Amino acid sequence: MKKLLIVVDMQNDFVTGSLGNVEAQKIVPYVKEKIESHKKNGNTILFTRDTHFENYLSTQEGKNLPVLHCVKGTAGHEIISELDSTDCEIFDKPTFGSLELAKRVTELAKNYDEIELCGLCTDICVVSNSLILKAQLPETKVTVDAKACAGVTIESHNAALTTMKMCQVNVINA
Repeated sequence: MKKLLIVVDMQNDFVTGSLGNVEAQKIVPYVKEKIESHKKNGNTILFTRDTHFENYLSTQEGKNLPVLHCVKGTAGHEIISELDSTDCEIFDKPTFGSLELAKRVTELAKNYDEIELCGLCTDICVVSNSLILKAQLPETKVTVDAKACAGVTIESHNAALTTMKMCQVNVINA
């Protein structure tokens, strides 16, 4: 079975930077292991990067989350060094849930039996993108690995997992 792994926003600012937290740091070994396993099995891996610009604080999102983060061209925007993104596509997305990402994944999906997501934040970008992908590709198995995801809080992580399950996203390791 061919899988597409989407590693969501495993960037410096979300792990150790301006929005970093202990929960995000805890999942790094699991995400690393997952990437290595998918590479070994010949699966395609796509990394997303939350991508903002210097005007972030004046945007709708920035007014609701007033912490400058993941500004293109900064160290905070980069994928954490613990993860090997060599030979992987990196997709810059300007929003939580990305219709542009869904379009790109739809182009790739015809080659895969399953799309799996992991990364950050379960309760923002992972849930948004998994639901968009499930709506865009209703007959494709969309899976989220709970062990390789972290939310802003443990409670919001668990709430997002419940939401995804209710919308027929396959949640594993919960």
